[in-house]
Amino acid sequence: MGTLVGHVAPGFAFLILGLWHLLNHIKLHVKNPNTYISPPWFPTSKYKYIELYLIMVATIASISMELFIGPDRHQPFDTDGTIPSNHLHNFEHASISLTFFVYAVFAIILDKIENKAKYSLTQLLASIAFFQQLLLFHLHSADHNGPEGQYHLLLQILIFVSLSTTLLGITMQKNFIISFVRSLSIFFQGLWLMVMGFMLWTPSLISKGCFMNLEEGHKVVRCSNHESLHRALSLVNILFSWFVIIVAVFGVSLYLVLTKYYEGDFKVRYFSLGVEEEEKDVENISDDVESQKGSLGGNPKSFIHVGKKTYSPLDIER
Repeated sequence: MGTLVGHVAPGFAFLILGLWHLLNHIKLHVKNPNTYISPPWFPTSKYKYIELYLIMVATIASISMELFIGPDRHQPFDTDGTIPSNHLHNFEHASISLTFFVYAVFAIILDKIENKAKYSLTQLLASIAFFQQLLLFHLHSADHNGPEGQYHLLLQILIFVSLSTTLLGITMQKNFIISFVRSLSIFFQGLWLMVMGFMLWTPSLISKGCFMNLEEGHKVVRCSNHESLHRALSLVNILFSWFVIIVAVFGVSLYLVLTKYYEGDFKVRYFSLGVEEEEKDVENISDDVESQKGSLGGNPKSFIHVGKKTYSPLDIER
């Protein structure tokens, strides 16, 4: 992190993950409203663990970028083997990625083991990853007193929502709203990280009275006076409030559209199934009628059975 790409790339990963969970949770709930159970991750028809594999690839790429690709000497240590001050934030970001990597690895291992607690343990590992993310962003070594600090403070609110809903999901797996809010908060995390990247490292988008300043090897937004700082922080708060509205409208609209789509699909299936059953019943009835007609036509002198005695039509006339 600390650059435009460093925020946009992980932000895009969180956004896609949140959207993937959002779509699948809505679909699962519409299909099974009475028996809905929230899974910690979603398999695909072709590749069961593709979601977890992608998390592993993304986290390895993030760790490599933070510790080996990003630094000028392609390694994060000083000449005496210690961690220099300007690389402390690299280790913090890499630790967050490592925790999500551990979650993905153990999610696969736990899925291969037949155990009743495997889903709860997977959710617990996910909550630990969010806790690690919240802890390291809250105790960040970088100076976040300016507009960048306000962006990170609001990001911590979203991480806290993801953490709390993941913890609640351990004991409330049948609650759709908890899964819906968790997925939406992960999506919002990614969106806000991307917004941070563009707003903090695009000179034309920096608030009036503020500027880019090179500090400890990376650029930081600073403001010329207290009034400019106050204005910049207020604009960040307003921007966040607008995105809260946008994400809420997006989430509910997506739910309504997908609900209508999947419910319509199920109604068509049920209707076609009902028509087929009715056609079969009509065919059976017509077959019975034809068989009865055939039996009557082939036996004009059929007998009427009364008790043990039988009478032909001739006897009845007499």
